[in-house]
Amino acid sequence: SLEAFCLSLFPAASDDGESVGNCPFCQRLFMILWLKGANFTLTTVDMKRAPEVLKDLAPGSQPPFLIFGEEVRTDTNKIEEFLEEALAPPQYPKLCCRYKESNGAGDDIFHKFSAYIKNPNPGLNDMLEKKFLRSLMKLDQYLLTPLPHELDQNPDARQYSRHYLDGNSLSLADCNLLPKLNIVKVVCRKYRDFEIPVALTGLTRYLTKANQQDEFRYTCPKDSEILLAYQSVAKYLNK
Repeated sequence: SLEAFCLSLFPAASDDGESVGNCPFCQRLFMILWLKGANFTLTTVDMKRAPEVLKDLAPGSQPPFLIFGEEVRTDTNKIEEFLEEALAPPQYPKLCCRYKESNGAGDDIFHKFSAYIKNPNPGLNDMLEKKFLRSLMKLDQYLLTPLPHELDQNPDARQYSRHYLDGNSLSLADCNLLPKLNIVKVVCRKYRDFEIPVALTGLTRYLTKANQQDEFRYTCPKDSEILLAYQSVAKYLNK
């Protein structure tokens, strides 16, 4: 069994070199391991002072890494697949989505957000903000649309109120999307004074529910870490 081995996750360290830094991939794997209820150690890697051990372990790679027994894994998607296969029922919960659409929900948001936040030209801001908003609305729509099993249970309901992308428990899709949405929220507030509109009721509920879950709340980097990471990327609009 896996428990006979040591599972170690190495995420990027924060600026102080101690806590977990801003890295949505690291947070994604941290959430998965926590949701699985696996025994694992967490060792932050200060990339400014990358210890010798790292040069030997995964030369030229960026965190996160996973060490399992003697094996080092460095590809986030492959690590996710490995954890889903290795930490399987009955001992561990299955986290993969029931519906493949859930995996792609919200996948254009980060791209649209980046274009919006990197633009210093006020003349382009409205157009970029609309595109970004549209990607949020699309996610909101997905969260409000019943999934087949919800329809089976309640064919006449007008609104559906599942907590997360694929149902009422966090899935791999949420572990991928929520860390990115957290970055989006923090950076947009600071650089564009933009808040996710409360009119997007599905998305608002989704974020509220997620923030009530330890596996999300306690794996988030500090806001200051996120802003530090975006300092050289995000642009204020030129007045």
